[in-house]
Amino acid sequence: MKKDNLWLKYTNEEKKKVQETCEQYKDCLNHGKTERECVTRVIEMAQKKGYRELYCTLKEGTPIKAGDKFYAVQMDKSIALFQIGRKPLSEGMNILGAHIDSPRIDIKQKPLYEKEGFAYFDTHYYGGIKKYQWTTIPLAIHGVVAKKDGTIIPICIGEKEEEPVFVITDLLIHLAQKQMTEKATEVIQGENLDLLIGNCPLEQDETLEQEEKETIKTNILKILVDFYDIEEEDLLSAELEIVPAGKARDLGLDRSMILAYGHDDRVCAFTSVFAMMNVAEEITESTLCCLLVDKEEIGNVGATGADSWFFENTVAELVAATEKDSQLLVHRALANSKMLSSDVSAGYDPLYASVFEKNNAAFLAKGLAFNKYTGSRGKSGASDANAEFVARIRKIMDDADVMYQFSELGKVDAGGGGTIAQDMAKYGMNVIDSGVSVINMHAPYEAVSKADVYEAVRGYTAFLRA
Repeated sequence: MKKDNLWLKYTNEEKKKVQETCEQYKDCLNHGKTERECVTRVIEMAQKKGYRELYCTLKEGTPIKAGDKFYAVQMDKSIALFQIGRKPLSEGMNILGAHIDSPRIDIKQKPLYEKEGFAYFDTHYYGGIKKYQWTTIPLAIHGVVAKKDGTIIPICIGEKEEEPVFVITDLLIHLAQKQMTEKATEVIQGENLDLLIGNCPLEQDETLEQEEKETIKTNILKILVDFYDIEEEDLLSAELEIVPAGKARDLGLDRSMILAYGHDDRVCAFTSVFAMMNVAEEITESTLCCLLVDKEEIGNVGATGADSWFFENTVAELVAATEKDSQLLVHRALANSKMLSSDVSAGYDPLYASVFEKNNAAFLAKGLAFNKYTGSRGKSGASDANAEFVARIRKIMDDADVMYQFSELGKVDAGGGGTIAQDMAKYGMNVIDSGVSVINMHAPYEAVSKADVYEAVRGYTAFLRA
């Protein structure tokens, strides 16, 4: 069962396809550093393939037929794509599911303050991160500011060469004797992950009282008003995310890998979308679906997470439009479906071999990784696919000549993690975790193999057609 490095298998023509696929993927990463940006990007790709907004179509009363393609969006942070098949929806769908949120640092609602010569944004980190990894690297601000009059102001600062970047500072090594003895979890405190955004005071106004002379903060506020039409109170209704600045880059002298922010889980999300686009001109037997959700990194919660009613409600609308308004048929549609919960796997890193069980580890450049279960230690938080479904997946992949591997997320007692699988499995559908192997997972910059990205697209496409 030994798997060879995929680059040894590929022809020159296949290597060219790998590079073309990964250039498209890198472009998606560069334009999708937040959930909202990912949804916008997916809509652009889908509309080019003939997808229509579902609820607008339903209001028009246009009959839905096999081959029709729709998308539905939840609060601009989650999206579901549907391609209607010949069979009734109640007989089940082929579903690809992934999440589009990534670990990051969020800006608080009352963020701006001045302290002893500097202006900062106060922050709150999102998801599981090693806090010390986020210091001293160039950072960008992405998101939106919602004003009381309904105006939405998109924000993206730090990605263009001519734009400024931001930083979270760290203690210089010369004075870090005590810091260097602290545990990694304590080296940087969460409340010290504040973003340095300014140092230049506004020209003094002698009419101000002494305690009001926060001239650096005042200068930042003036910039916000002048360039973005944002008042300080508008930050109360803002969603601003701090992410690494810069583009996805080829990694290695051989350009065999990609180093970027957000592979977890956008490497599975965008490859799932690519697979849907691959079959967009076909009329399939079963309805196809790609579900991309928010909030996985903090437990699949909220109105835009996998545990929300968004997906079930959307399926209910389609069932009502194509069969009849019946909750029983909705339950049948979900229970009869089969799904790949497409989330990244922990790639084996020989420099940290002690936490991996090598025989059951996922390796870079060895294909799409399947995890029968994820979870922590005693499989806590897993859905644990049954043997029959695993065998079915093996046949689908083998018949399509897709390169794949089976793995676990490290040694049994080393830790673990979850996906959206259990939230979909609750409907009674067959679900298995699958995805691309990642090293540096949850770091500001993660790494994947280009070969695995290519095999993920091929594998997801094969699953949709099965």
